[in-house]
Amino acid sequence: MNYNQSWAAKGQPGSRHMLIRSMQRAAVNVYKTADSFEMLVFAPGRIREHFQIDLNGNELSISYTPPEGFPRPDWILREYSRGAFVRKFSLDESVDINRISAKYVDGVLQVSLPIIPGKELSTKQILID
Repeated sequence: MNYNQSWAAKGQPGSRHMLIRSMQRAAVNVYKTADSFEMLVFAPGRIREHFQIDLNGNELSISYTPPEGFPRPDWILREYSRGAFVRKFSLDESVDINRISAKYVDGVLQVSLPIIPGKELSTKQILID
């Protein structure tokens, strides 16, 4: 599994204007277990039904679009956003795309990417001269 890029949608859903943003919109941590990659998307304050997870070829896309009429206070200090975002990741052939699952609990979207037994990619350490 490889990280592609972080995008934050600006404007209405379907808007053509997309800005590359830092990971402040939805930070993602990924760890590997014996039989899966586990992706944690930190997105507190979001509404579960407004997340969307799509797979196009080997590209996994996780997005969030807030509902229409979502309140926008007159901020004095703003260090956190509950706005729209799109995150994209490339999956390799070791991921069983038919068994991908997700759940949203306590502000964290957890996406489980099961590994096909025997398809784990080999790793090699490169020595630095």
